[in-house]
Amino acid sequence: MARKRLAIQMAMGIDQHGQDPTVAAKRAVRNAIAHNALPGVWEVAGLEHPNDMVVEVQIAVPFPEQVRRDEVLAVLPFGHKVLTLEAGGMVVAGRAIPELGDKNDDMYIATAAVTVIIDDDRSPSP
Repeated sequence: MARKRLAIQMAMGIDQHGQDPTVAAKRAVRNAIAHNALPGVWEVAGLEHPNDMVVEVQIAVPFPEQVRRDEVLAVLPFGHKVLTLEAGGMVVAGRAIPELGDKNDDMYIATAAVTVIIDDDRSPSP
């Protein structure tokens, strides 16, 4: 199966309060896709439905083992979704505000790359 990458969007997301790597990861994905429209995916590639594309998400975040994968993928509106998590991002000292749910002074920063892929061998339906 020949695959073609049509778009790669990168972004970051931050959880300033709450120390939740899932929140940072979701924000990174949301930021990556927030200002994009991909009409060419359907028009040029001949896809029948947006779910026919593959959307690969790679995220580097502190404590990737704590990320709730289904919540991160739910940010994506379409596609066959694939998520890869790895240790990375940053932990930055902030200022804890217990009323906002802070457990400590840490802020978590995640980086994300969202790649849209189509199967080049795919033939449009008649």
